[in-house]
Amino acid sequence: MRRLAFPGLSSLLAILLGTLLSGCGRPAAHSTARAAPTSFAQVGEARVLAADREPDQWFTPGRDAGSSYYSPLADINDRNVARLGYAWGYSLGTNRGLEATPVVVDGVLYTSGNWGRVYALDASTGRQLWTYDPGVPGQWARYACCDVVNRGVAVRDGRVYVASLDGYLHAIDAKSGQRVWRVDTLPGRGPRDFHYFVTGAPLIAGGVIVIGNGGGDFAGARGSVSAYDLRTGAFRWRFYTVPRDPNLGAQDQAHLVAAIDTWGKEYKWEYGGGGSVWDGMAYDPALNLLYIGTGNASPYAVVDDTHADHDELYVASILAIRADTGQLAWHFQEIPGEAWDYDTTAKMILTELSFGGRTRHILMQASKDGYLYVLDRATGEVLAANPFAFVNWTKGLDPHTHRPLLAPEADWMRQPRLLFPGASGAHNWQPMSFSPKTGLVYIPVIDAPMVYVNTEDRRAGLIEGAFDLAFFAPEDYDPKGLEGLLGKLPSLEELGRGIAAPAKSRGLLRAVDPTTGRIAWEQTGPNVWDGGVLSSGGNLVIRGDVSGQLSIYAADSGRLLKKIDVGTSIMAAPMTYRAGGEQFVAVMAGLGGAIFGFPADSAAYRYGNSGRIVAFRLGGGSVPKPPVVTDEPFPPPPPHEGSTADIAHGAVLYNRFCARCHVFGRGLLPDLRRLAPQTNQLFYDIVLQGLFAPKGMARWDDVLSRADAEAIHAYIIDQAWQAFQAGQGQQHGENK
Repeated sequence: MRRLAFPGLSSLLAILLGTLLSGCGRPAAHSTARAAPTSFAQVGEARVLAADREPDQWFTPGRDAGSSYYSPLADINDRNVARLGYAWGYSLGTNRGLEATPVVVDGVLYTSGNWGRVYALDASTGRQLWTYDPGVPGQWARYACCDVVNRGVAVRDGRVYVASLDGYLHAIDAKSGQRVWRVDTLPGRGPRDFHYFVTGAPLIAGGVIVIGNGGGDFAGARGSVSAYDLRTGAFRWRFYTVPRDPNLGAQDQAHLVAAIDTWGKEYKWEYGGGGSVWDGMAYDPALNLLYIGTGNASPYAVVDDTHADHDELYVASILAIRADTGQLAWHFQEIPGEAWDYDTTAKMILTELSFGGRTRHILMQASKDGYLYVLDRATGEVLAANPFAFVNWTKGLDPHTHRPLLAPEADWMRQPRLLFPGASGAHNWQPMSFSPKTGLVYIPVIDAPMVYVNTEDRRAGLIEGAFDLAFFAPEDYDPKGLEGLLGKLPSLEELGRGIAAPAKSRGLLRAVDPTTGRIAWEQTGPNVWDGGVLSSGGNLVIRGDVSGQLSIYAADSGRLLKKIDVGTSIMAAPMTYRAGGEQFVAVMAGLGGAIFGFPADSAAYRYGNSGRIVAFRLGGGSVPKPPVVTDEPFPPPPPHEGSTADIAHGAVLYNRFCARCHVFGRGLLPDLRRLAPQTNQLFYDIVLQGLFAPKGMARWDDVLSRADAEAIHAYIIDQAWQAFQAGQGQQHGENK
């Protein structure tokens, strides 16, 4: 995703685009001595398939082979959950986003953090056993659209597998933390291609381990998944999701021969096609089918008829691939000609449901487009497809083909539109959960629109690599402020006229019957970007949120049973396991991803964003919190630089190249208005020569000249003076 970014505006929904009192790995005071783990990731396919027989374990990021994010454990339940409290905490020493759900096998917790770092802890106490650093060069942070996050590990037969941000797949010895092998998964030949990056969790599919990549939000990426031998790392196959440039000759894979005819002749193949597989995958060993979800086309749209005749296979699709050969078995395209950044990469759940009195083996996905799809996983037949959020981009789905029936509001190419859902989707990467006890799927819902604006003739204001579309959260849409870049724009009131939509953007937790689409219950969260979901046999649904609360509900009724103030914003899904005879609930906490600026109501804003793992047990205490953050007064900036025209030019360049990450205010990365004097002196060495590359600040001399950098510096200093003078005025007012 990408956005038009304007420093000083809220970045909560304008999408694209440590000090911890818990102690690093130290057990909480209540803990008693426990035997050290003696088994390390000794789990095979048979054990994963029989996960319900071993409820103590959490074998995959979603616990079981179907990635249900449900545990049968019921020691902690709706009758005693009021006693749940802090057990132990572990600091990861980062203030970047954390999105993984840990894996627990035989008392050892394995998880991943920023860049693809891996951590192994004693699951009873949080004591560190080992850590693994993949050694990612810092410049890769520039090319990842949504922070240096990682969504989890896979474990099998004594090894832990992780994909690092720079596209390598690593096999690690689960006992020692030492590397066994490492392979480069990025497609292409010659120098490694910065069009790609990897943030997803690898998936084991029979004898291979599979990983996709991101990059579809920038020009040049062609979506694919790659498979490697589980034991040796030897390359087995690569499946491309979109055609290659036809000017290079015939298509290189059989399923793309028909696909190329669904792409318009005017498509600019230098953009790569997109269709990236950056998150959701699943595997059915009985059918030997690997399921992947694909992302948006790159760019979103290249014609003025919203792709009426151009389906652009296989973007925005669910694909079933034979895991041993990499051949396509079937596909279902959720959004032909996708033009709204509605990726279909959300996590999928495999389970059994009854339709017409017949038990069906199904795949379900709550897509960004606002529909919950239920498919027969052997054939791809659509069994159910119902909206789970408010949508106005479509009038519904064709009852026979299940293609969207586009509403007039969907056409942002001819005029700006207020669309539900926005580019963040009605459901994003945060995991949903399915409980076989209640028959309900628990979906973290984003009920929020965005303003879509065609910027085809005004590219200067877009961030690096962006396409001819900008989208804005309603709170960030300022027609008057945008007029200099985008011309005259309609007001938000004009755009919203006639739309019977929710009164305000909101995040929800909804319990939905997947067979009918009926909403059994819902709870409103404090933030649209609240975390993923866990459900359990104790009639519980557990979810963290950006305000730093862990909320626990009755799975059958939605009644709020308990809130725990964690003090750290939570986006990842919690999980639960039993170690030493005691049930724990654990979650990774840390805000990030597409959110580079901290919302004022977030725990990250109040306490900083010290990433950590927090575990809970019955009889536990209050969670220790980091100290409250206070902003120091703005220091006197250096003398002004450049002319008024230079500063104005610097504002455009800052918006395009810098503001996606460096927001003005509290956020993931430093507020550049507060640069120390010595850093200001090194500004050009940092920006143009990569002096801070080891810290993740890449060099930019490939797209910025010295004059450009000087204009950006002049703009930053001008903004620093404005902030300093405003602070001085406030201080004088207080003194009065």
